[in-house]
Amino acid sequence: MKRISITTLIMIVITMCISGTLLSQESPRSRESFNQGWKFVKFFNASDESASSDKEPADLQLPSVNDNYWRSVDLPHDWAIEGPFSDTLENNTGLLPWKGIGWYRKHFVISPNDKDKRIYVDFDGAMANAKVWMNGKFVGEWPYGYTSFQLDLTPYIIDGKENIISVRLDTKNWDSRWYPGAGLYRNVWLEKTSQIQIAYNGVFCTTPEIKKERGILSVNAEVENHVNVPVPVTVKASVYKLNEKFEPSGTPVAESAIVTATVQGMKNHDFRLDIPVKDPVLWDVYKPELYRVVVNVLQGTTLTDKYEANFGFRTLNFTPRDGFLLNGKRVEINGVCNHHDLGALGAAFNTRAAERQLELLKEMGCNAIRTSHNPPAPELVDLCDKMGFLIMVEAFDTWRIGKKPKDYNLIFNGWHEEDIKAMVRRDRNHPSVFIWSIGNEVPDQRNAYLSRSLNAIVKSEDNTRPVTSGCNDANSGTNGFQKTLDLFGINYHLNDYQRFFDLKDNANIGMVSTESASTISSRGEYFYPLAQGDLYNNLPGKGIFQISSYDLAYPSWATTADQQWTILDKFPAVMGEFVWTGFDYIGEPTPYSEDMTGLKPNSWGYKETLKMLEKQGVKEVPSRSSYFGIFDLAGFKKDRFYLYQSRWRAELPMAHILPHWNWPDRKGLLTPVHVYTSGDEAELFLNGKSLGKKKKGEFEYRLRWDDVVYQPGELKVIAYKNGVKWAEDVMRTTEKPSALSMTADRQAVRPDGRDLIFITVRIEDKNKLLVPGSSNQLNFSIEGPGKIIASDNGDATSHESFQAKSKKAYNGMCLIIVAAEKGATGSFTVKAESKGLKGSVVAINISK
Repeated sequence: MKRISITTLIMIVITMCISGTLLSQESPRSRESFNQGWKFVKFFNASDESASSDKEPADLQLPSVNDNYWRSVDLPHDWAIEGPFSDTLENNTGLLPWKGIGWYRKHFVISPNDKDKRIYVDFDGAMANAKVWMNGKFVGEWPYGYTSFQLDLTPYIIDGKENIISVRLDTKNWDSRWYPGAGLYRNVWLEKTSQIQIAYNGVFCTTPEIKKERGILSVNAEVENHVNVPVPVTVKASVYKLNEKFEPSGTPVAESAIVTATVQGMKNHDFRLDIPVKDPVLWDVYKPELYRVVVNVLQGTTLTDKYEANFGFRTLNFTPRDGFLLNGKRVEINGVCNHHDLGALGAAFNTRAAERQLELLKEMGCNAIRTSHNPPAPELVDLCDKMGFLIMVEAFDTWRIGKKPKDYNLIFNGWHEEDIKAMVRRDRNHPSVFIWSIGNEVPDQRNAYLSRSLNAIVKSEDNTRPVTSGCNDANSGTNGFQKTLDLFGINYHLNDYQRFFDLKDNANIGMVSTESASTISSRGEYFYPLAQGDLYNNLPGKGIFQISSYDLAYPSWATTADQQWTILDKFPAVMGEFVWTGFDYIGEPTPYSEDMTGLKPNSWGYKETLKMLEKQGVKEVPSRSSYFGIFDLAGFKKDRFYLYQSRWRAELPMAHILPHWNWPDRKGLLTPVHVYTSGDEAELFLNGKSLGKKKKGEFEYRLRWDDVVYQPGELKVIAYKNGVKWAEDVMRTTEKPSALSMTADRQAVRPDGRDLIFITVRIEDKNKLLVPGSSNQLNFSIEGPGKIIASDNGDATSHESFQAKSKKAYNGMCLIIVAAEKGATGSFTVKAESKGLKGSVVAINISK
């Protein structure tokens, strides 16, 4: 019989005692939403008539201030998205009144039961130049609007009585190249802990060993002691496998050993736990498997903290010449760049809206996101974990040299280290995060010393992922700057790929296209004659502020998707691409951008803008949102969706015809027809007559019939793959508009005040075909416990309010975003009506 040592016996007893303690004690840590019941007022923007007052009063942080007349709001809140649009504002930031001074105040009570706890407020983001007071006393600040940060309220709290937190935000002294939104536009949380606790984002999970039969989870837990005396602390962790609902299933799959150390008074101590996990299931983009580690902190037998973090087992290998390997297998990066606004919802973050975007991207075959050009909302990273997206988290659009007069460069020296560390510490446990980006097209691209220092800051918090930067300097890949990065990111510059790979110094450096294509189009718009190339030389016509959807036009620095793919296929070492952009976004309506703020007369933007204004014969243009998206601002598919799907989901039988076939003014005229298909050849028919078969040649990604003479009727394409019928599509000339149809993306909504339903409204003929070009005025209403949150039509020139309950359709389509009243039960109906057309109704159930 094997003897058990005294030491082993003691450890067994301690483990049993701790396990019993953990089961019998509730976690002293709580994190509750702090979004409800805020007061808001906006001041001081002379050009903005929506401001509540022309001048900001002094001392609004004082408890004695009467905020009864302030507007009541719940968070997240973007103060600018309600508009109104104004031609006096910059169209590069959406013609919306985001500049100003905003104050938020919230009255709340901390229970006397929490008098011995530490109280924190966590901001997921605050736009911008945030300053925070508690009961009139200054607590702290954070200027960069995209960074998540925590402030300690403990010294300022009055237990058992009313407390007032005040937040001042200043976008008047902030600049942006796109619409940034304004206000407390992300979630805010109230966190309560004991005096012995895990630090903010203080658990770091790595997986240094991953084998089929065993993986090692290494946990570094930073424990804080907020009392003045040394305290002996015990730390233990449990690992759970998450089920398909991303909840822990059953008992732990692994437990750590117990680690004990003394944490000195008012100091921190790092505890390391190495935990073997049997038969680890890998996270990947096809089946995203997640685990959760629960770290318990004890003082004697008293549980002082319980901290949870999700993680995943997966390996990343960025090879110099064999592409990107996920879990040992090559995965082509089929990515998109996205700005952070959510269309008609503005910058105010909503989880369901972000989830809808990812669902649409997944349908296209997208597997990666670049968060252009800033850290994202934390919920987006959670969604990427769960939905199987890789994510490149980006820090900045500028470093020490700015692009606008009041850019990030003004605070770079004082804040860049804090911002980078906050970004990395928050997101480093997520398996979806696979690349850190320290910048986008920064003017400091030849400052190798600065780039190395930023890389080193990232590595000080996480050395398990590569660091890149999106470079648009033609020499950045060969002048030594590329050596400061772990992975060279190139924006456009297709002619410089060869130079990069020819340089011997780059033999061990991999490349990814951090920004590609920038093709521009408007959903459902087609102009003739067919133009291809630089849009500034091929504007569709005076007074027209749309772009043809043949997907052949782009700004001077950019390309078509076809040209980008040609280069990727010629250089298979490149790991893939991030297309600019997945979705249209508010602001930056290239080529119709009229903002020349900060541009010098000899700069590209200045000259091209003057050229555009002269050609259009205007001083102001109506465009308020971009044309870059594969989806429009409402989330409707442009033709380009099908072009990308044909490559990114090559195994999916699909074919798509463009343009539409309603051209009464083009009878007898050449009207080119293009087909996007995952097949390799196709035959086109017009009214039953074959117009010939075409086969894709080398570096051809679409099939073109440019000599089609328009006749009304039916276009039909039959696509083939390897000689076998693969897919087909039909485009018919429609009758006049007859009725509206409505389709909800889901049939039930939670009554939590945040869940949303997205309803597509279409103008159809008597055969239920979408009528191209139709722009009827639509009216929306609700019966029952529901509400209309926003509406949009995807038209980049529309100045109708995003909150309007009446809106013109754009090329036959419109979007309504609805929600249930908070706490409601039963169901509600949404109705769409238009003069002379049969209306439509859709019923939405309210889930429990």
